[in-house]
Amino acid sequence: MQSIKHRLAQGEVLMVAAAGRIVHHNLLQMIGMHGGFQAVWFDLEHMSYSTERLEIGTLACRSQGMDTFVRLAPTDYAAITRVLEAGAGGVMAAQVRSAAEAEQVVRWAKFFPRGCRGLNTAGYDARFATVPLAKFAEQANRETFVAIQIETTEALAEVDQIAAIDGVDLVFLGPADMSQSLGVTGDFMNPKCIEAMDQISAACANHKKPWGVVPVNPDYAAMCVEKGCKMLSVGADVRIINAGIEAVKKNYAKFFV
Repeated sequence: MQSIKHRLAQGEVLMVAAAGRIVHHNLLQMIGMHGGFQAVWFDLEHMSYSTERLEIGTLACRSQGMDTFVRLAPTDYAAITRVLEAGAGGVMAAQVRSAAEAEQVVRWAKFFPRGCRGLNTAGYDARFATVPLAKFAEQANRETFVAIQIETTEALAEVDQIAAIDGVDLVFLGPADMSQSLGVTGDFMNPKCIEAMDQISAACANHKKPWGVVPVNPDYAAMCVEKGCKMLSVGADVRIINAGIEAVKKNYAKFFV
C-alpha cells in the first residue's frame, strides 16, 4: 500500500472517500474494490464511534490498498494518539483558527524532538509492541500524515503561516464552513469563496505544500485542480448510498409512482 504522504510527494492527485455515519467494513471494502480511490478519511468531528470500529475500518481499507486518516477537533491530545494507534495513517484537524493551533496539532501527532506525543508501542502503528521504541518514534514522525482544515476566516488570515509549519503535510479547504464563515453560506462560487481558495492555493504554492478540498461538483473539482489542488474528497458514505438509490430509481423510473 502506498501512503498518502508518498503519493502526494509524487505529485499525484488523490481521490479519497469519507466515512462518517455509515462506518462499516463491507462498505469500505466495496469502495476499494471498485477501484480509483487511494484513501478514506473517517469523520470523528461530526460523529463518535468506538476505537474498535475505527480499527476494523482501517483494517478494511488496508485490505484494499487504501490509506486512511481521521478528521477530529483540535482539542484533545489523547484522541489524536488513539486514532494513530488504531491504525489510521494520519489526522486532519477541523475548525482550526490559528497557526498556533495548527502547531499544537502537529506536536500532538509527533514524538520528540518534533512533538510531545506519548510513546506507546502497543497499537497497530508499532505492530503491537514488536517495533523497538527508537525505530518506532523515528518512523512515526516521518510517516504520520497531518492535515489542517482551513474553514474559518481566522484560519484563512493565517493560512500562509499554517502552510509554513514543519509537519503540516496538507492544507484542506472546507467549502461549506468557509462559505458560512464568509457570510455567503452555500454560495460556493461567490467571489469571496474563490478569493479564499486562491489565498489557500497561493500559500501552499509558496511553501510547496499540497492542498485538498471537498468539491461541490465536477466543474468545481476541475477548477481546484487547475489551482494546484492535490486531494479531492469526492465520495462520502451517505452521498454514495443516495447516489445509488437515485440511480436505481432512474433506471426503473416507469415503475416508480
